[in-house]
Amino acid sequence: MAKNLVIVESPAKAKTIGGFLGSDYEIKSSYGHIRDLPKKGLGVDIPKKFVPTYEISPDKEKVANELKRAAKNKTVWLTSDEDREGEAIASHINHILGLDPKKTKRIVFHEITKPAIEAAIKNPRSIDIKLVDAQQARRILDRLVGYELSPVLWKKVRAGLSAGRVQSVAVRLIVEREREIKEHVTQSEYKITAIFDAKTKELLAELPSKFKDDKTAKKFLEDLKSAKFNVGRIEQKPGNRSPGPPFITSTLQQEAARRLGFSVRQTMTLAQRLYENGHITYMRTDSTSLSPIAIAAAQKFITKEYGDKYADSRQYKTKDASAQEAHEAIRPTSFSKQSAGADASQKKLYELIWRRALASQMTAAQVEKTEVDITISNRKEMLAASGEVLVFDGFLKVYGGGKEDRILPPIEQGQELKLKSANALQTYDRAAARYSEASLVRKLEELGIGRPSTYAPTIGTIQDRGYIEKGDVEGQTAQAKEITLKAGKLSENIQDITIGADRNKLLPTYLADVVTDFLSKHFSSIMDYDFTANAEKEFDDIEEGQVGWQEVLERFYKHFHPLVKQSEKADRAEAAQARQLGKDPKSGKIVVVRYGRYGPVLQLGEAGEDVAKDAPKPVFAPLPEGTTLEEITLEQALPMFKLPRVVGKTADGEEITANIGRFGPYVQVGKLFVSIKGQDPMHISEKEARQLIAEKQEKERKKLIADFGKLKVLNGPYGPYVTDGKSNAKIPKEVKPRSLDQKAAQKLLDEAPKRPRRFRKSAPQKA
Repeated sequence: MAKNLVIVESPAKAKTIGGFLGSDYEIKSSYGHIRDLPKKGLGVDIPKKFVPTYEISPDKEKVANELKRAAKNKTVWLTSDEDREGEAIASHINHILGLDPKKTKRIVFHEITKPAIEAAIKNPRSIDIKLVDAQQARRILDRLVGYELSPVLWKKVRAGLSAGRVQSVAVRLIVEREREIKEHVTQSEYKITAIFDAKTKELLAELPSKFKDDKTAKKFLEDLKSAKFNVGRIEQKPGNRSPGPPFITSTLQQEAARRLGFSVRQTMTLAQRLYENGHITYMRTDSTSLSPIAIAAAQKFITKEYGDKYADSRQYKTKDASAQEAHEAIRPTSFSKQSAGADASQKKLYELIWRRALASQMTAAQVEKTEVDITISNRKEMLAASGEVLVFDGFLKVYGGGKEDRILPPIEQGQELKLKSANALQTYDRAAARYSEASLVRKLEELGIGRPSTYAPTIGTIQDRGYIEKGDVEGQTAQAKEITLKAGKLSENIQDITIGADRNKLLPTYLADVVTDFLSKHFSSIMDYDFTANAEKEFDDIEEGQVGWQEVLERFYKHFHPLVKQSEKADRAEAAQARQLGKDPKSGKIVVVRYGRYGPVLQLGEAGEDVAKDAPKPVFAPLPEGTTLEEITLEQALPMFKLPRVVGKTADGEEITANIGRFGPYVQVGKLFVSIKGQDPMHISEKEARQLIAEKQEKERKKLIADFGKLKVLNGPYGPYVTDGKSNAKIPKEVKPRSLDQKAAQKLLDEAPKRPRRFRKSAPQKA
């Protein structure tokens, strides 16, 4: 019988560790946090210096009882992760098992390998109460913000909203960037390029400055007709490109997005799997340092595989002063293992981590840069040409990213060049770039907001709760003029280009605009970037023993709670950004545009506390497509109250109506909704509507394989599946969908793994 009980966070981690320890050790998992603040109620006694009330989560009662039984007459080893959350988990397990925190064996390791586990077993420590206090302070502070701030939003903006210390600031960043983009006034300039005949090869040159208008650009090209061109300054200089440091959490998230197209959440899930299976070191870290053993292993591998000239050991200094140098950067547990992971995505991420860590211990790439000035006899400006040759690839041999050699043709100073052609192209400047998940992480890190463990859940939360959507921006069509000089003649051409287009970026919803404005007005300090960053610093100070956790909470609450009280006086109409457009000429009722329950909405008639209870209820209508809450006029608004509009009837005599919903215009027949995006519901004809409805019905018929009433067998985008409208079950490849009867279909549904409920964005258009 085992004499020791090792408690880890996840079953995968338990399986890996179990392979390294003998029969004297029993491995159990806590499945993450086992005890937390209650889901209902505040759970914090504010008058008694913020003492929390913790309870075992209802879904963890069984796990807690199993751990209690397993711990009897055994030495307990707590091996949760080495960060604040992991230390808090260890502390809660310690409490549930009734152990003495001074005698409990707490072990941590940066990697799940046999040597690391054995070393940890030989050097146990007690629970670090300062780490626990730092986590507790963060948890309570976030609970105070959510518990007191969210109800304010329910009353003043919309029921069911949530606010958070970090998430609300992240939303503010995205909202402000979008407004900056909208306010940007696009300007155009003319970029000049020229191609010269340099005997053996063409030489491409460019004018370093740009012209503001087509007249000056055209005049420049006119002057080139009679000009002579000579090679002026030629400067050759060696240059180096050094490898970047091994990954920390945020840089891994950014590079995985850039190179692999992974979302932040996906990257962290994959990294977690790689860590739990012993392939990489701990993936939540803000330290760029590597252990001496890891550096030596990297040098050995590089020398063996690539030769001595590629090896160059270095230790990177971590930029963040609060980072713990005892921790390591993210690296493979074995450099000799060039591939690892259970699936293609894990393998791709592992390879990226392996390449980056190995490259950090390799020599810099050496390049030779050449810069050339080309003089113009009748102009003061000079054209410039440049080239670069990769002399030695160094770390690029492993990490890649080196550009193809741009070699200039053989030229001499003073040499005359013959102009083959010159071009002036109209270009448009861009506004600041919208945030992607990766660039938002970089900005949060730059501002000191959040920590490695918080970036992925924060970005996930603001999308799940409808504040931010990930999507594309189509941009606008603009005309670009091109003026070309060739064979001594000028020609002009105009082409259509798209400006302002974006792909896969974080876009704020109307809800984000409204909530950000409200919070910025009434909770300006909480929404302040420096304030949020200072809160993170105070958690670090608690961890380092420089300040008590209750002192930090008391200081925060004295500032925060009065703001909550003051915000109760806020005007709800103002919070909803209500704006009177004028009066309806027929009824004389006020027409208002405001933010409603599911987005911007038009309102005909008054509502609110000041309106008599027996007064007629207001009528609501959607905004016309392409208009905004800030820009819509009374003339645009009035026709919308005629929706839904009766378009006509189907061949079977069913009524067809047209309307606008949250996802754009549509026509409806019974319970069938058909999108008519790009068409006007006020003008779509019966013939057009019938055709679209017939196409949708045909598509639905092809989708349906079998109909057992509530239970259906359908063709989906990822293959056939069974559904009852609430749950889905994929049909195995070896099963023919059309062979399923109701009993077999129901069995597949009953045996399908239950997925957690996710936030749904779909909802009817209401006030």
